[in-house]
Amino acid sequence: MRPLVKICGLTRAEDAELAVALGADLLGVVLWPASPRAVSLDRVREIAAAVAGRVPLVGVFVDARPEEVMAALETGGLDLAQLHGSEPVAWTAALGGRAIRALRSDAEHAATMAALPAAWGFVVDTGDARRHGGTGERWAWRRLPRPGPGQRLLVAGGIRPGNVRAALAATGADGIDVASGVEARPGVKDSGLLAQLFAEVGDGAMEERA
Repeated sequence: MRPLVKICGLTRAEDAELAVALGADLLGVVLWPASPRAVSLDRVREIAAAVAGRVPLVGVFVDARPEEVMAALETGGLDLAQLHGSEPVAWTAALGGRAIRALRSDAEHAATMAALPAAWGFVVDTGDARRHGGTGERWAWRRLPRPGPGQRLLVAGGIRPGNVRAALAATGADGIDVASGVEARPGVKDSGLLAQLFAEVGDGAMEERA
């Protein structure tokens, strides 16, 4: 089976459409104002309209108020909420299957995974308490604990064409979450890098089946 691919940090509808055409399984938009890839809820709606439900659209939040996250899910065309801050486990659990919990690479994960059996899944990203992902920095990839049945595990942090297969092999993750690794500049994707990434993911899947 081909690994899951989430293309995150989207700010333009045309980049979202290209990612879907190339085979993205999920798309991500950042609703944290401090991010260089931050978008408004109106822009989220434009991107949602462009992809027309073909793949899930994930909103990335950092310590947002619960009512803000719920409003974005209900009115912004989002399917899932990825919580990237210090949100309480109980608040993440309240989202049920619409939650993706981000975990820092420099922390232990098994207890958090066990406490969120209904979450869609988890993404392990470079440990940085200030920037909360999208740093483009790799971490020391290692085998990660498995989440519960039916849950997915994505790896993020410095993943780009040239190292995507190594990241998957080292961590045992179900897929990748990529932002800066396929950009021309923050928030603007590079079509050539996107195509190369998907080609490498596909080649890896073929080798695994062989």
